[in-house]
Amino acid sequence: MHRIARIAIAALASVGMLASVAACGSGQSTSEKNGTIEVAASVNQWGTVAKALGGDNVNVTSIINSTNVDAHDYEPTTSDIAKLQKAQVIIVNGAGYDAWAVKAAQTANAIIVNAAEIGGVNDGENPHVWFSADVRKAVAQAITEAYEQADAAKKNDFDKMNDRWTAEENNVESEIAEVKQKTDGLAYAATESVASYLAEDMGLADATPSGYARATANESEPTPTDIKQFTDALKAGEIKLLVVNTQEESELTGKITDAAKSVEVPMVELTEQMPEQYDSLTAWMEGLVDAFSQAIA
Repeated sequence: MHRIARIAIAALASVGMLASVAACGSGQSTSEKNGTIEVAASVNQWGTVAKALGGDNVNVTSIINSTNVDAHDYEPTTSDIAKLQKAQVIIVNGAGYDAWAVKAAQTANAIIVNAAEIGGVNDGENPHVWFSADVRKAVAQAITEAYEQADAAKKNDFDKMNDRWTAEENNVESEIAEVKQKTDGLAYAATESVASYLAEDMGLADATPSGYARATANESEPTPTDIKQFTDALKAGEIKLLVVNTQEESELTGKITDAAKSVEVPMVELTEQMPEQYDSLTAWMEGLVDAFSQAIA
């Protein structure tokens, strides 16, 4: 679907895109109370990036912080909306993942960073863009630019923190490249496509049966035929690795994982929200890359 080319173009255009979506926030000053920029993120994946890029110069609030919460169906509280409305910089994921946050941000007097828009991902496409190395870098740059727009006097500080974050991201990408050397073209399937960008970065080939993939992408139940095609492909050895979203386990996914275990297909278990044991997006991605590497080995 030409995702890499689309993201590369979007990354080059991030400065202009940020200016266009953030025009209503131009001229924002830092909080008079404590001299920090008030930042709100819809999900902690981006909230941790925002904190790493701002340090003590920002006060970051993430609305969703738990793997027990499904951002797709989240019902924001009055307090959640208030946090977004009072922020000077708002970071949303976009692409339909957090429509409630995108809607609230539209009426706020803030600089808005929309990760999916910056990554060139539209509504209806896979919204889990934090799994993409290209999108992570482009969004980090956009957040830094937002901070420098909100408080130009601290530009040097923000640039240094961006350099540090980029060095961490580059380490993750080096590990991805190492895994890709061993796995390029390896067939994998997933109970949900949440980590497909990461799998693509590692050179894995998506062999998820098409009927099952369409059903889960549309948030509908796969048919018994879809499940049988999936389990048959596992038992036939057509799928060499199974990726399981434990945040959305069900009786149907249980049939798939049981089939994988019966023929000893290795599995990588993950969630779409960042687990509590990680304090940064890069650390989480590094942990996932290691999990893929071990499963493939």
